[in-house]
Amino acid sequence: MYISLTGLKPKGFLSFIRFWTLAIPSFSQAKSAKGNLSAEVKNMHGFQCTVTAWENREVMLDFMRSGVHLQAMKAFPKIATGRTYGYEADKIPSWEEAYLLLMEKGKDYLAKPSA
Repeated sequence: MYISLTGLKPKGFLSFIRFWTLAIPSFSQAKSAKGNLSAEVKNMHGFQCTVTAWENREVMLDFMRSGVHLQAMKAFPKIATGRTYGYEADKIPSWEEAYLLLMEKGKDYLAKPSA
């Protein structure tokens, strides 16, 4: 199974609003996406974190590149900073394990200034 971890922080009040208008429908899309085995969200240490489990990386990529999630990815550089990490696993990590992996191995994404 493929595990995808995200930890995001909106950058300011207006970005916070935009973040949530995209995050809520994106999470709903993930939960009902083909190949999704599990989707959880939790605030950890100031990050809005998700842990999703997928049948394989290909179905996760199909989800990632579609619907409202694609819109969210396009908006992300202007509205938030954060980290992502994906990997193959036999079990879904606990929240503590997921957060440590995200901080240790995750790729950093920095927000771009608003135009």
